[in-house]
Amino acid sequence: MPKRAAKSHTHAKVHAAAPSNDNAARLGRPAWQGHLRLSLVSCPVVLINAVTRANDISFHLINPATNNRIKMITTDPDTGPISRSELVKGYEVAKGEYVLLSSEDLASVKLETTRTLDIERFVNADDIDRLYWEDPYFLIPDGKEGTEAFTVIHEAMLRARQVALGRVVMHTRERLMAIEPRGKGMLAYTLRMANEVRDPGEAFRGIPDAKPDKQMIDIALKIVEQQEGEFEPAKFVDRYEEALRALIKEKQKGHKPVRAPEPADTNVIDLMSALKKSLQKKGETGRTSVHKKSARRAKG
Repeated sequence: MPKRAAKSHTHAKVHAAAPSNDNAARLGRPAWQGHLRLSLVSCPVVLINAVTRANDISFHLINPATNNRIKMITTDPDTGPISRSELVKGYEVAKGEYVLLSSEDLASVKLETTRTLDIERFVNADDIDRLYWEDPYFLIPDGKEGTEAFTVIHEAMLRARQVALGRVVMHTRERLMAIEPRGKGMLAYTLRMANEVRDPGEAFRGIPDAKPDKQMIDIALKIVEQQEGEFEPAKFVDRYEEALRALIKEKQKGHKPVRAPEPADTNVIDLMSALKKSLQKKGETGRTSVHKKSARRAKG
């Protein structure tokens, strides 16, 4: 659910204060802080990032001649270096012509969604195309005074089995949010707006309308059945990042990296032969999978 080109927006960024309750504080600085509102019922809430990049490997640009880290300096082509604090945002209205917007200008754009996540509609989750789902957040009460209202809204959504839609201003733009109950709290996903999603039909237009061979489909379906299983995210690690960590350790020891082997030629000339070989290769795995599935069904 899974990056957009940079756009110019006039909505002011909400600088959320530190959350007031201990649980929210433990989770870190909120991405947004305000009120969740269902009709006339509202409660203070915070949005906390549900994912973290803290474990990712990050690099710095280094001058190998001096081993110094490179600093990026903001520079005016006419006057030279300039402090970031002196800069303002500009929207290009013509070539080389900009409308300048200060922090005060941006803060003057008043939208209710800067402070209120107002539930506007309830929909079936299956009705939201996966193309629209984006970033997940934890939606939790901000303090004890709004907990009762939060639990009322939470329980109503749980019983209705519907996803709530609302809008909020985050990171200098108004975002559509999809909210659903999860445990004692809620999950809120940002959704892409309609003008951000490209037409799949346009992308797939060049794919021919050919009908595949029935026997090939049957073999492919058997391969699919052999590889069926439950979603276990812990089993899917970032192998590239693990390889990077191993490379860094080897470089620390002064070892030269071992060149990775070139990938094998995957050009398939005889599709039927390739499918049959794949079926044979996965045969043992498939039998294990069938046994596991049968065991699960027997328990159910």
